[in-house]
Formats: sequence, structure tokens, C-alpha cells
Amino acid sequence: MHDHSDVQDCAEELRAALAAHGITLPSLGVDLPTFAARCPTRPLIALGNCNLHTARALIAALRKGVA
Repeated sequence: MHDHSDVQDCAEELRAALAAHGITLPSLGVDLPTFAARCPTRPLIALGNCNLHTARALIAALRKGVA
């Protein structure tokens, strides 16, 4: 079983890393159905939907990271 605070901390670290690139995903958070499953092997972090501008910002940040 996974610790809820560990999963939440990971989601917050991801939120902060995205924010450092000027990217905000308002729906980012712990996917509660996978966390609450009887035998959760790996809880999911839900990234949620984003608009075209945010998607392009994600693409640019990811491309910059591999350059």
C-alpha cells in the first residue's frame, strides 16, 4: 500500500517543476480511484486537461530539457 502523503508530495513536486517553466495544470493531483483501489500497485497522478497554449509550453519545456 502506498502512503497518501508520498503520492501527494510527488504531485506537488511536479506542480512546482512545471511552474518553474511557467506551466500550470489546474487539474494536476492524485488520481483518487487508483489510490483507493483494493490493491493499488502504483497510484496515478492525474495531469488533467490543458489548452493548446499549455500543451505547446509543455512541448517547448520538454524539448529544451533534451537539448
